[in-house]
Amino acid sequence: MHWLFGDQLGPHFLTPGEEGPGSDTPLLMVEARSVFRRRRFHRAKAHLVLSAMRHRAAELGDRVTYVRADTYREGLDRAARGRRVGVHHPTSHAALRLVRALPGVSVGPARGFLVPMADFTAWADGHGDKRLRQEDFYHWVRRAHDLLMDGGQPAGDQWNLDHDNREPPPSDTTTLPVGRPYRPREDAIDDEVRHDLDRWERDGDVSFVGRDGPRLFPATRAEARRALRRFVEHRLATFGPYEDAMLAADPVMSHSLLSSSLNLGLLDPAECVEQAERAWREGRAPLNSVEGFVRQVAGWREYVWQYWYFGEDYRRSNELRHTVPLPDWWNDLDADAVRANCLHTVLAQVCDTGWTHHIPRLMVLGSHALQRGWDPAAVTDWFHRCFVDGYDWVMLPNVVGMSQYADGGRMTTKPYTSGGAYVNRMSDLCGPCVYRPGDRTGEHACPYTAGYWTFLDRHRKRLAGNQRIARPVRQLDRLTDLADVREQEDARGDTPP
Repeated sequence: MHWLFGDQLGPHFLTPGEEGPGSDTPLLMVEARSVFRRRRFHRAKAHLVLSAMRHRAAELGDRVTYVRADTYREGLDRAARGRRVGVHHPTSHAALRLVRALPGVSVGPARGFLVPMADFTAWADGHGDKRLRQEDFYHWVRRAHDLLMDGGQPAGDQWNLDHDNREPPPSDTTTLPVGRPYRPREDAIDDEVRHDLDRWERDGDVSFVGRDGPRLFPATRAEARRALRRFVEHRLATFGPYEDAMLAADPVMSHSLLSSSLNLGLLDPAECVEQAERAWREGRAPLNSVEGFVRQVAGWREYVWQYWYFGEDYRRSNELRHTVPLPDWWNDLDADAVRANCLHTVLAQVCDTGWTHHIPRLMVLGSHALQRGWDPAAVTDWFHRCFVDGYDWVMLPNVVGMSQYADGGRMTTKPYTSGGAYVNRMSDLCGPCVYRPGDRTGEHACPYTAGYWTFLDRHRKRLAGNQRIARPVRQLDRLTDLADVREQEDARGDTPP
């Protein structure tokens, strides 16, 4: 038999080769309720994952044995009955430990990514003790896969068009004038999933956070392909300039909303970047927008997947020694408890949909957690549980390495945090806020501005030698109200800002 995990749902997980299943190999899928008992997931995420698994099982028909069990081990015992079982390399260390510990299970290479692990290891080992820069990796992937290349040179003679993709939002509108994203229609399988989740909650078997419904993200290969086509044809052209901007009334803007489909395995990254490049070559999308999207998929997504290179101890990285537990209002997604408009708006988006784009995640949610000194392992777990596209492999390096700087700079060159001025420049969130981005102290002191300076002050010895942040660290000595800022933020603690 061949075992398909719930994030291995696309056809590329069944093509022969690389120790994959034969065309007539019996298939196994296990729906393990213990996954939801162990942790408090977002309800919309639980719905999406179960819907996607059950839809895939319905497509595969008699070829698949679909087992609903308490644990993976129980499901495997019931279905395999002593037969040998093959499985593609899972996407988490815990799942890999499980399958390697099970008798009769053989693990083949991972699928669903552009770069095989062995190739990344060879690339990384070739750098010796030098920093593994994502930009260098991105160039290497582009060359290896002939992505946005004109011969041996990058298209447009530039690898990186970020300078064209950091525009603040337009000041004369509350939403971008762009076609709406693809939204699926629920069906009988979704009804069944919702009924089961309701029953499990009523029975006290599981507990969720956030709201569920209607389903906003693809649960089938056909839906995911329609979402990709809609993005490329109607949204990709406007993606680039405003990919780092935020609008309160337009959380989606021109973003693709394809991350959940990629991470469920419904889409292959190769088809995504190839369709985007084709749009540029045919004159349907500008290079800066296409390069920005290719960078997300073939650059950053591939780079963070290779967190395996750092070993399992990487998840325990805590170079800044942050140990504060997450407050209840944060764990409960209680946006109504928050007065700061940016954090209230983004936390409400997470509660309602289980999704925000990368800048609210990094510069609103992650920045607040970093400034408050929250435990990076708990922050990682929260992002994993509360986002529909959250999986261990993607959230661990994104949070530990980038958002919380807990690895001390192995993945990024500086902590990603800022004062309120950044949020004010890149969004329309500060205007109606009770706080003022320029105020460090007093009734209207912005929690991000005050939090930024107290974060730098708390870690000034460590950060003073970092060229990318040394200048604001030096500015600490010129802040005449620094003692007042410290006292104010100590008193604020982890009360909702």
